[in-house]
Amino acid sequence: MLEIGFGNGESLVEQAQLHPQLNYLGIEVHMPGVGHCLLHIEDQNVSNIRLMTHDAIDVLQNRLADCALARLNLYFPDPWPKKRHHKRRLIQPGFLELVARKLAPDGEFFIATDWANYAEHIDQVIEQDNTLRLVNRLEHSGEAPIDRPTTKFERRGLGKGHKIWDWQLRKNSTT
Repeated sequence: MLEIGFGNGESLVEQAQLHPQLNYLGIEVHMPGVGHCLLHIEDQNVSNIRLMTHDAIDVLQNRLADCALARLNLYFPDPWPKKRHHKRRLIQPGFLELVARKLAPDGEFFIATDWANYAEHIDQVIEQDNTLRLVNRLEHSGEAPIDRPTTKFERRGLGKGHKIWDWQLRKNSTT
């Protein structure tokens, strides 16, 4: 299980505690978040998590074998709200193809955002992709996340009156 951009790591640690039989890898570039997660791992005595401070695209492209992941989580990625920055958004057609390559057969990719404009963008990218199929999509007010704990960024978005969008994608058997 891989989580990209785990923030302070609380939801990553919670998931690892709920599933001690699984191995978790978290990638985060924000050093204070990594430090907070390490403290939380130690406090909770969790032994099935490894962390990396590195660019997620580079890790996926060069450090993980194809078909190595049962699941990839991307919760509340930077929405890059300014139109001129939309090209920096992580969810792009090429990214979905890379994710599909790294997922095991029937592997799953979970996404969540609280930005309406990014949700529209994600829907468009998913619609154009043929490597992953949509299993579930929910729009809610924080009460119905798809197989994940509530995150700090989700609580922040809800506090601002934002809706939440969740997607569950599964690797197509033909990829």
